[in-house]
Amino acid sequence: MQPERHTGFDLPAPDEQSAAHSRRVAEYICQRIKEQGGSISFAEFMQHALYAPGLGYYVSGTTKFGRDGDFITAPEISPLFGKVLARQAAAILEQVDDGQIFELGAGSGVLAATILRKLSTLNALPDRYYILEVSADLRQRQSEYLSTEVPDLAARVEWLPDFPVDFSGVIVANEVADALPVERFTKDGSLLKQIRVAVENGEFQWHQDDAPDLLGKAVDGIEKKIGRQFPGNYQSEICLALTPWISQLVNCLREGLIFLFDFGVTCREYYAPDRSEGWIRCHFRHHAHSNPLILPGIQDLTAWVDFSALADAAVDSGAEIAGYVSQAHFLMNGGLQEELADFTSLAVAEQLELSRQTKLLTLPGEMGENFKCIGLSRGDIAPPLAFRDSDRTHKL
Repeated sequence: MQPERHTGFDLPAPDEQSAAHSRRVAEYICQRIKEQGGSISFAEFMQHALYAPGLGYYVSGTTKFGRDGDFITAPEISPLFGKVLARQAAAILEQVDDGQIFELGAGSGVLAATILRKLSTLNALPDRYYILEVSADLRQRQSEYLSTEVPDLAARVEWLPDFPVDFSGVIVANEVADALPVERFTKDGSLLKQIRVAVENGEFQWHQDDAPDLLGKAVDGIEKKIGRQFPGNYQSEICLALTPWISQLVNCLREGLIFLFDFGVTCREYYAPDRSEGWIRCHFRHHAHSNPLILPGIQDLTAWVDFSALADAAVDSGAEIAGYVSQAHFLMNGGLQEELADFTSLAVAEQLELSRQTKLLTLPGEMGENFKCIGLSRGDIAPPLAFRDSDRTHKL
């Protein structure tokens, strides 16, 4: 998502309908807390806030993407993102027999439409473009958007109820991993505590308790990975759901390549001594802040991705790392210049708009550096051009 205005919680007030919905979500979570004896893990809180049936942020019918939502993703900023990605997909599909495309969490459907449109011009269309979307509301919105924007190609799109089996081709996941629930912890010397969520005076509050064994082993693993212990009173997160998710994703792929885009860093960067408050980010009406306990169900909750943990899980599941680059280098390596070939022939207004889009996608202060792409391959697949220069795999 595009970097938004950071705020000290000077957030816009939700409208009456949104506020009422948030109260219903809060009541739902309060009941879960009561059932669990007074507190739940933050991972459980995040799961409920984002995915509670009929209530969670990603499964309710509210607008999430674009100017009228809470954030804007790269495919919505500019079709350049999807066009460059389509070029890489075409190169992979050439190497795979009967290769298809599978997208996880297709958002508004903009990326799917852009990829299909570009592949059509490259004469590289797959028979099927599969989408796995947990939200029935988003599935409907995606279907309507694709039927309108690419009516001649929409019939190729098929929504799946689960991960495919024995899939060959290209898998795309743009800003999916950051929405996986994370555990929060605090460590002071040898004392490790799990940071949980409780209710006090009618509001959600942080609550510390003894860390379960699974969390303790995971934190020990981080310290071994980075080669040092955490400093005193250190707080952060870890995504215990990442390994099984990546394992499922890799194991559904027989041959081809997975493109994962997200905001994130390596393990050593993630758990740097000066990052003692973690990487959780919330988005509400294009305002970014760090308090996940407010506005349940109507704000997006995310955590930056530990790409080292992601890569380790992928390799353990049988994948190879095809490359790890910044979004800027992915685009520049992958054909951005070719997509801008007719720039000088455009009207001035079009040139200005295209320049604006390119800057948002590639400048370090925008999306160019914080967003990364990691490629995971299975089978005899040649890495695409997007990973040819400035590959950072050795840093993982």
